Amino acid sequence: MTTTVPNTVRFTVAVLATTFAFGAAPAHAQTRTADPIKRGLQLTDFPRIVKLTENVYGYEEIRQPGFTTVSLIVVGKNGVLVADGQGSPAATQTMLDKIRTVSPLPIKWYIVGSDHGDHTAGNSVLPAGITYVVHRNSRAQLVKDSVAAAAPSARGGAPRVVVVPPVAMASDEQTIDVGGTSVRVLFLGRAHTGGDLMVHLPREKILFMSEAYLNRVFPAMRSAYPSEWIATIDRALKVDAQRFIPGHGFIEEATVSREELITFRTALVDVIAEVKRLHALGLSADDAIKQVNWGAYRDWFLAEQQAPIAVRKVYEEIEGKLTPPA
Repeated sequence: MTTTVPNTVRFTVAVLATTFAFGAAPAHAQTRTADPIKRGLQLTDFPRIVKLTENVYGYEEIRQPGFTTVSLIVVGKNGVLVADGQGSPAATQTMLDKIRTVSPLPIKWYIVGSDHGDHTAGNSVLPAGITYVVHRNSRAQLVKDSVAAAAPSARGGAPRVVVVPPVAMASDEQTIDVGGTSVRVLFLGRAHTGGDLMVHLPREKILFMSEAYLNRVFPAMRSAYPSEWIATIDRALKVDAQRFIPGHGFIEEATVSREELITFRTALVDVIAEVKRLHALGLSADDAIKQVNWGAYRDWFLAEQQAPIAVRKVYEEIEGKLTPPA
């Protein structure tokens, strides 16, 4: 006899399985969270540099309401490459000062992994003459943001400065030789933004994924492409890498980083499935937000803030309202 299991039950079972796998695991797994306090850290521990290899570092800075924004630093013989900045000129300047503690070489390259302000709003303090690498979709978004920033604000105050790189990548892949280290910049598809870039270090087997990977942070979909995001992660998992670095959340050791990336992919799948279930019931987005059941994901960082946005964005995708790929 064939038994049909309702979508709600399948979703709940999947979430319970995730809870069992990670919640009932040994003590070391209980620190798998984006919350620094739950990991036994203090906000005063940040910003901090995390050494990945002899010439590669992660940079974790705390932003409100208390989770990390991550940048990547690659030191070569010819200079320093940075992927993603921080959310203000002051925070980015602090990052530049911290980089000086690991290398006196000039910062010569900057990768726009995400075009969002929490990664780009401090770019005005980057060195003059720095070489930007940006996807065409992100450059187009930064042009729009620059125009908006220049418009008069009802709140007054100084206008925001949005740095627009002079040119975009000519293709979906670019290789940079920083002197002794080869850096591949990859566009693997739309995900958190329209122009997510990843940084692959083939020799070191590291893949910095920027905001395409949010470690234990509820999927943030304000400008996302939900189903495409899953496909982008699938491509990332096929890259020859052993350590995956997120744009938010904590930098993990190699084995854990892959496990957590797969966990984040599962979260995307489950979030989309739950919203599709509610849409199929004929509920409006507002009603779906009231009735949605996130299971264990309701305890992920920023769930209360990001969950309603995710519902509306998945509704837009279902109803064909998202911009088609260029």
